[in-house]
Amino acid sequence: MEEESITIKLTHDQAFVLSDWLYDAMFKSDDLEGIVHEQAVWSAIYTISGTLNTSLPEIFMPDYGPRLEAAKARLRAELNGGADESTTPDGDATTHAEDSHD
Repeated sequence: MEEESITIKLTHDQAFVLSDWLYDAMFKSDDLEGIVHEQAVWSAIYTISGTLNTSLPEIFMPDYGPRLEAAKARLRAELNGGADESTTPDGDATTHAEDSHD
């Protein structure tokens, strides 16, 4: 019996930050087992990570670090009910309320 797939929608910033975190957890720290004790969960983690890595051009850009920090700042502002303004990777302040990251 074929399993029904599930679709999860993330903003571009969410996908970018999650991709970076997954990379750190899976490859840089080599501690996925220490973070996720249930090995069965790894299947989903690998699928999500692979999908993100093939969907995000930022991971190959030379200004990866500043782009990542800008995405993190925008997400923190959203979580804290904060300002609509944040900094783009080139340092310009922009308003993101009307931006779509689909």
